[in-house]
Amino acid sequence: MKFHHITPIIWTEQLQETIDFYCNVLGFRCGECSDEWQWAALFNDECELMIAKPNEHTPFEKPAFTGSFYIKVDDVETLWNQLRHDVNVVYELETFDWGMREFAIYDNNGYMLQFGQDINK
Repeated sequence: MKFHHITPIIWTEQLQETIDFYCNVLGFRCGECSDEWQWAALFNDECELMIAKPNEHTPFEKPAFTGSFYIKVDDVETLWNQLRHDVNVVYELETFDWGMREFAIYDNNGYMLQFGQDINK
């Protein structure tokens, strides 16, 4: 048995605004979108993310993910310089003892996104 990529689905009441944030700010492209299903699939290289409005059977007041989404990139410094003035920063670009250079931001819904690069490679 083999595990494959994990594809998170984030819930939002602001579907189009979230699509716009990920596409216009982070460089994702919208591969699929359904107004009927209130759902979209976004891609950036090997990274995939789905966005959906919560269905009527799911209690939803605001994003309540108790972690972060960690995205590995191959040039974290360039990404930081492109984003840092246009996003809500959680923590600035930093090199950590465990060999990762990373920073974190909030998306338009309040989900935390961390971007990191392994500096030992």
